[in-house]
Amino acid sequence: MKFNLLTVLVIAFFVSCKSDPNKQIDEGKITENIYHSEEIGWTMEIPKGWKVTHRSELLKRTEKGLNAINETAGSDYNASELKQLLNFQNDRAHIFQSTSEPFELEYDGEWEENNAGLKELIYEIYSTRDIKIDTSSSKEIIDNIEFHVFHIKMYGPDGKVMLHQDMYGKLINGYDFGVNLNYINDKEKNEMMNAWKSSKFD
Repeated sequence: MKFNLLTVLVIAFFVSCKSDPNKQIDEGKITENIYHSEEIGWTMEIPKGWKVTHRSELLKRTEKGLNAINETAGSDYNASELKQLLNFQNDRAHIFQSTSEPFELEYDGEWEENNAGLKELIYEIYSTRDIKIDTSSSKEIIDNIEFHVFHIKMYGPDGKVMLHQDMYGKLINGYDFGVNLNYINDKEKNEMMNAWKSSKFD
């Protein structure tokens, strides 16, 4: 199975970027508050008041996600080809993340099959750590591009919802393109979602 680490990134401590935001990304360019990826053909505006996530924070999340994948799946996957695209947040719980990774199709339907397997893996990762979740799947159109969406509702020990995760995935231009929105409050959710759904694709 091919993994996109975006699907298992773990919330860590908040680190805002006070330096050049373009030094925090692997591909694309941020001009003022507009991000554009040449490889994906994707343009998105960063919501006002949100900060680009520092690369050191992204490295921490990637390491945790990689450890979770390999421990649960019994694999030895590495993230050498994973690219950090636009990542921003305003606190520990409200985070926008996006990545890309080359995905060379070997047969028709391979990406969809892999995506279904990732959903099962995500559920297993949480379950083996005694984290209660509810999940559902849907498809959404953003600028005429259809994305597969995996919705996760995570509960704390007291039974209250402690986090929502909406994971968008699509094979674009030979890349496994993933976008993840973590949120609790409606205000922050709407700010991220409105920005994301206003994205433009070439």
